Amino acid sequence: MGFATVALLITGLIHLYLWRRLVGDTVTNRRLRRLTAAAAAGLAVLIPATLAAAALPVRYERWVAWPGFVWLGVMFYLLVALLVLEVPVLVAGLVLRLRARARPSVRTAAGAAAAGAPVADRALAPEKARATEAAPAAARRVPAGGGAPPPAPPAAGEDDADPGRRLLLRRGAAIAAGLIATGAAGWGVHRAYRPPTVHRLDVPLPRLDPRADGLRVAVVADLHVGPLYGGRQVARVVEIVNSLDADLVTVVGDMVTSEAGEVRDALAPLRHLRSRYGGYAVTGNHEYYTGHEEWVDVAEELGLRVLRNERVEIVHGGAAVDLAGVNDVEGGRHGDPPDFAAALGDRDPSRPAVLLAHQPVQVRQAAAYGVDLQLSGHTHGGQVFPFHLLVRSEQPVLAGLAEVDGTRVYVTRGTGFWGPPMRVGADPEVSLLVLRSA
Repeated sequence: MGFATVALLITGLIHLYLWRRLVGDTVTNRRLRRLTAAAAAGLAVLIPATLAAAALPVRYERWVAWPGFVWLGVMFYLLVALLVLEVPVLVAGLVLRLRARARPSVRTAAGAAAAGAPVADRALAPEKARATEAAPAAARRVPAGGGAPPPAPPAAGEDDADPGRRLLLRRGAAIAAGLIATGAAGWGVHRAYRPPTVHRLDVPLPRLDPRADGLRVAVVADLHVGPLYGGRQVARVVEIVNSLDADLVTVVGDMVTSEAGEVRDALAPLRHLRSRYGGYAVTGNHEYYTGHEEWVDVAEELGLRVLRNERVEIVHGGAAVDLAGVNDVEGGRHGDPPDFAAALGDRDPSRPAVLLAHQPVQVRQAAAYGVDLQLSGHTHGGQVFPFHLLVRSEQPVLAGLAEVDGTRVYVTRGTGFWGPPMRVGADPEVSLLVLRSA
């Protein structure tokens, strides 16, 4: 079974579950149920159609990508909310059933009398006798074959009370899930398109020459320029970076989501990046998905020096710092793998090395070459809570500054997004690191 088939099956099952909990368990009108079932089927098809639309030119892709990816985010939060609410709903339903069983019923009382309760008991309970007298004659008639008369029918509405409460419970859960999902998705869209915040941080490097103390490095990652993130957002990022008066600008991968040639105009503001020692970039996994060779050409046309398993010397205040870059891990599948030996071998071990590597996990190899600081992106800080749990299972650092195997690694949350145009719990950011001598 191919990946596409499995993805379609999973998507269909999720939509079936959502329809069941949101409509099947809460709506009694048959026509409305049929209409919503058709709508759920259409939304299920929209997800794979959105992914397939990546083959279209960007100007057409955005018409499918926007509703498709927004629904993907809403669907995700609906699923999470409903799964979380399953437990309290089941507990509440169990309590209702237990209470219903504990209540005395007319049927039980009538059955006990029919089983042979003494006449004296009836005399002691005239109200029970009157209730029996008032029962329909058909209910008191003895069958032809003898035996006890059939039990009295239940009181009106007795069987409907608990089902009514359970219906109300399911409707409450559906409304709560809808409010949570739409609220989280709306908040996420708002945060995704807000101006990136600036994260400023001093990073001490023991081998940094005191003359180079104060070297200012701007870190940008994960622009993901494509159908949902365009030139206006890129221009805003450039304006923020230029306001930092950085000595060095680094773009650590995933600059595009679409083919670089398709979004050349949207990338154009990057040519206006300003810094004392220029701008440097490395490949991310999405550059390989969309054609890395074309991306390299476009990036260098924009004035960015792409470090492909190589290093350059940055001299600041008369002291040198090695700035190296390695290809992304995904390059191994496209004949362009990372090569740490080429980028870091045979260098002067007395001076610090700063490495650009898209994925934080690459720090484990970088540590073996004595790298002082690795700059990475890729994680988006989790982008959409609670996806950070999945990201943490694959990467050693989610966001911020940490140390792995003796090497410091800084991971920026990035400025753009992938998939749903949402950020929940992981706002976009541009980072400014100030290198300090120990």
